[in-house]
Amino acid sequence: MTITIEKLTQSTDFLKEKGFENPEIGLILGSGLGDLADEIKDAIAVPYEEIPNFPVSTVSGHKGQLVYGTLEGKKVIAMQGRFHYYEGYHMQEVTMPVRVMKMLGVHTLGLTNAAGGVNMGFTPGDLMLITDHINFTGQNPLIGINYDEIGPRFPDMSETYSKEYQELIKKTANEMDVTLKEGIYMGYTGPTYETPAEIEMSRTLGADAVGMSTVPEAIIGRHAGLNIFGISCITNLAAGMQSNLNHEEVVEVTTQVNKTFKLLIKKILKAI
Repeated sequence: MTITIEKLTQSTDFLKEKGFENPEIGLILGSGLGDLADEIKDAIAVPYEEIPNFPVSTVSGHKGQLVYGTLEGKKVIAMQGRFHYYEGYHMQEVTMPVRVMKMLGVHTLGLTNAAGGVNMGFTPGDLMLITDHINFTGQNPLIGINYDEIGPRFPDMSETYSKEYQELIKKTANEMDVTLKEGIYMGYTGPTYETPAEIEMSRTLGADAVGMSTVPEAIIGRHAGLNIFGISCITNLAAGMQSNLNHEEVVEVTTQVNKTFKLLIKKILKAI
């Protein structure tokens, strides 16, 4: 499905009517972190299926709604459950919420995810500040008609993840005495986990973690001029580094680090 300005406007107007007013920060909450949205004050929650033109999240552990309200003194919009290319959606559909957030007034986008550790120094439960990404999906959500009112035809990706925010986040983690790794996130399409050979290739290419999300959203966010930060929860060691991989482990590990991860995100919001 092609996402047009008209469809984006319909979605935006619907949410404005629901009370989504002057948001500052958009949050895309990955596996195991969705309950952070439950802490939003004066919350307005709208299921995705009620929003015109929106896809619906089909992944276990993703609640599937947009939540607006106040968190740490900031007006936020949080996605409880994201969309993925492997669910059968077009890349434009996967990233549509980011553009709607921008049209509602958001200036900052926070991306979180569960990822497989490729870096030999990582262990399950680590948090990784995303410093850059590698798009290995073979797709780009900007393919097709460019809407100049949203962003340029050829956006500069030299600083996709704000260096200013990276310094702020490292300072915040240090003050919390939270060990925060840093690294490059490599995006695959999924839904299969990578093979050991693919992980070896990823490491050779410079990746520290791999996953099935985040990259398309970051591209669209950068295209729209948003300030972006990203944090991965390393939920497992990638293929070839442990005996097997499964989604249950992803959920289990994110649950274990949930409290620390949520507190870090809240401290970041307060500092921004």
